[in-house]
Parts: sequence; structure tokens; C-alpha cells
Amino acid sequence: MAENSDIDIFIISDSSGETALTVAQTAVAQFPDLKVKYQRFPFIQTEAILSGILKMAAKKDAVVYYTLVTHSLSEQVRSFAEENHLQSFDCIQPAMKALTNRTGVEPASIPSINHSLTDTYFDRIGAMEFAVAYDDGKDPTGLQKADIVILGVSRTSKTPLSLFLANRGIKVANLPLSPKSQLPDELWQVDPAKIIGLTNSPKVLRRIRQQRMLSYGLPAESAYSDTEKIKAELKYADKIYKKIGCLVINVSNKSIEETATLILENQNLEPAEIDTIKD
Repeated sequence: MAENSDIDIFIISDSSGETALTVAQTAVAQFPDLKVKYQRFPFIQTEAILSGILKMAAKKDAVVYYTLVTHSLSEQVRSFAEENHLQSFDCIQPAMKALTNRTGVEPASIPSINHSLTDTYFDRIGAMEFAVAYDDGKDPTGLQKADIVILGVSRTSKTPLSLFLANRGIKVANLPLSPKSQLPDELWQVDPAKIIGLTNSPKVLRRIRQQRMLSYGLPAESAYSDTEKIKAELKYADKIYKKIGCLVINVSNKSIEETATLILENQNLEPAEIDTIKD
């Protein structure tokens, strides 16, 4: 990576994330030429939600700063970062270990132990759990319960986008589209104004899928990354979008943040503010 390249920094915490953010910002201050984009994920306390966030980090080759007092979650980040060649920094476990080594006392390992719970906290946690429960069409009943329903063919960033919006307290369900799959009846009972269709250019989508295959240790060339098959999938998705009459966003040249902003503006939704109480 070039020295002046833009880099993404993910702040992951089981509390507000202020401590990890401060550490990251202090480090970044010593690199005045770096262009940095911060993304904060507070109140993370389950392996499923953490897994989704780490996949986003891998996709962006992000640097991860984290404060997770639960050892298993901290270890999940460490292992994932090592396996996916991500740079990461644990801002809390070494500090607790120093006290344990000195006193012989084990830490309580209670997330947010000094953080007062707010409505925003519960909204965010509920939305994150909702996104995980109704990800990738696992349960179509979630389509009618969601604030937003995201549709798209494979690898159009449905899951990362769902988690990004959920981190702002918005309940999102997403559904994959494929000419070979039958659409659930519940989809047609959702207000079209709540539905967002994602599309991409065949060239960009082909490259993304090739990279996905290589990450699995499989050949880049396959039916999954075949240009004609991709074009057929996108054509099918476009047909569904027109039938529904929903907003369509081409994500080929957009970041997750840019796409999320378009959705929030279209839906007139106010994202939940992140608490500023320190860890």
C-alpha cells in the first residue's frame, strides 16, 4: 500500500468505542499525510455481529482498533486479523493482563460495566441483531418487519450495507436475487417505498466474484464469475426492480457509506447518534 493511500480504520468496542478511537486518532496524528476514514462499531457483544463487521473490515483492508473485554471476542478479532492479514491493535486486553499479572486477580470481563444504558443503545443492539437474523433471506418474515429491505444479486454488498445501517439503529433485512430462486410471497407485501434494489456493472461484479473465489482457494474462473451469467442475473434483478417500482442504486463506484447516505436520504430516516460517554 502506498504511504499516502486512503485507509479505513475500524473502531470495534463492547462500549462506546471512545477509548479505541482516541488511541487510533493519537497514532494517526503522527502520520500527517495519511488520509483516514474512521468507522465506529460500538456495543458489539455477540460473535455473529462481530463476524459480519470483520468481513467488512477484510473487504476494505481496514486497520482495526478494538476494546473488547470478553476474551473470546477479543480472540475472534485477533485470529481473524491474522488469517486475513489485517493490521489490528487490542486497546484493552494487554492493559487488563498487566493488572492480572500484578495482582493475581482476574478481570470481571463485563462489557459496558461503566456505561449507562440508553434508548439509543438498545435501538442499535436490536437493529444489529435484526440484521443478523434476517440476513441473506434466511427468514422472509423479517421483510415485513424491517425499516428497509435490500435486494441484490450475490456480491452487491447487501450484508455489509445492512450492518452499516443497523449500526445506526435501522432495522434492515436483505434478500439475494437469482433467476434460479423463487421469491418469497412476503416480498410482495412490503411497501415498495421501503425496498432498495442494488445493482452493479458486469465488469466490476465479475472482478469481485473472482476475488471471492480466490479467497476460498478456488479458481477465479467459474460459472459464478462468468460474464454472461452475471449479465443474466443483473437483467433478472432489474426486471424485479421494475416490477416492484423501487429505488435502484448502482454500487459499482460507491462506498458503503455513500450508498447508505443515499438510502437514508431517500427514506428520510434519521440515524441513531453514537453515544459520546467514554469507555
